[in-house]
Amino acid sequence: MTALEVSTSATSSSSSSGPMATKPTLLLAVVAYLTASDHKRIGRLLISFSAIFAVGTAIEGAVLGVERISPSSSLVDAGIVVQLFSALRFDLIFSVAVPLMLGLAVAVVPMQVGARALAFARSAMLGFYLWLFGVILVGSSYLNNGGPGGGDTEMVDLFLAGLGLVIAGLLLISAAVTTTVLTSRRAGMTLIETPIFSWSALVASVSLLLTLPVLAGASIYVAVDHTYERATFGATEGVNAWIGWAFTSPQIFIVAIPTLGVLAQIVATMTRGKQPLRTGLFVGVGLMSTAVIGAVTQSSHTVNFSGNISDILKSMIPYLFFNDLSILGVLVVLGLVLLALKKEKAKLNAAFVPAFLGVGMVFTGMVGNAVSKIVNLKLSNTVFEEGVLVYICYGVLLSGIGAVTHFGPRIWGREIPAKPVLGLGLLGFLATVLASLPYFIAGFADQPASVANGFDYSGPIWLWNSLVAAGHALMALVVTLFFAFAAKSFRSGTISTATSADLFESVNG
Repeated sequence: MTALEVSTSATSSSSSSGPMATKPTLLLAVVAYLTASDHKRIGRLLISFSAIFAVGTAIEGAVLGVERISPSSSLVDAGIVVQLFSALRFDLIFSVAVPLMLGLAVAVVPMQVGARALAFARSAMLGFYLWLFGVILVGSSYLNNGGPGGGDTEMVDLFLAGLGLVIAGLLLISAAVTTTVLTSRRAGMTLIETPIFSWSALVASVSLLLTLPVLAGASIYVAVDHTYERATFGATEGVNAWIGWAFTSPQIFIVAIPTLGVLAQIVATMTRGKQPLRTGLFVGVGLMSTAVIGAVTQSSHTVNFSGNISDILKSMIPYLFFNDLSILGVLVVLGLVLLALKKEKAKLNAAFVPAFLGVGMVFTGMVGNAVSKIVNLKLSNTVFEEGVLVYICYGVLLSGIGAVTHFGPRIWGREIPAKPVLGLGLLGFLATVLASLPYFIAGFADQPASVANGFDYSGPIWLWNSLVAAGHALMALVVTLFFAFAAKSFRSGTISTATSADLFESVNG
């Protein structure tokens, strides 16, 4: 028995004559595309839909920013605002960041490891549909006041059902990526020789396989209780208390693990395949994956610098382990790629700019998370935490732009011109900072999280929230422009001259 499923062609040769033999109808072409098991097609679908959802998610953030500009007045119904806050967190993670990184992994990993096809390709395609239908169900529940804390109990049940489909779909895709790296490498390639992006995809996929079942188990308990007694888990209002850990740190760190692989892989191309201390990159990715421990245990460790030295040290050790060890992993990778660039005097690559800036935004968000866990600063339950989430997820989105630019010629067969990518990468960086940094400032001013009206503090409330709204709106524009630009380039752009060097790096470099 083999894990591989060789993809079939979308069209088959036929001895029959007539127009249908040479010109399949549009419907047949679409059906063939949507049912194929080719890993590139599955990856394209995940990447494309995550980009579409990214635009909608950015618009959600812009609406919430506008709503907070004047806390004494309301533009949107109060019930809808509550659901928008929850929807923003869900969409940033499960509609955008996770499927984007998994889509890249599905498309690229089989080429990097020399596999004939993606392991369990049809299961991965099923996973795509489960994820897509699940996101649609979750979105429908939010629109009908059915997210966590929603007022319509039937729609809350729909939310939990949709979340279950999303989890099942992502688990199938993660299993396909994991199995491909572990069992389908070309003859002679050891695991330590696996290209760095495939290694990061493996670590991220395994991390999802470890954490998503925990979320699935919690969701099942909550769903059963909500359908029948609604007494044990806090009914509608208690849903978020049991599954909320999946929408915050350290779980969101796992989503960003492949960004390190994307950056290192781009740098490897810029330095002609040479990577100093390649095993150090593996160590950096591994250190970042320690976030999985906090996610599986659903633990959030804080530190309080008040009191005696003994108590401070006792809280400091788990605080550093659960919040700061993963930051060290990002620093290791950033240090090594910068060392490679300096040593080899590499020329700037268009894909490098959004990829590097993306990892920088992820790093900023992780540092912000560590700061928010210092009890003395009183940042818990403020918009500071929202800033952390946006920094990390928009950082993943920026990295995705770099990855599509770099790997796109191998996936679609055509090149993307460099100058527009550079411009959009810088605009995306500006959008991320605008959508996140003001909430770091407002968090210190005690602006409450998930609240749009009835709060006040000394400071320019209108300014911080206006900047955030502008940042989200700008990100929606960036993603739209890049999506349109990439679609045009991959359809009618210059034929790719990419070589295998774009997918690998020297093992001994």
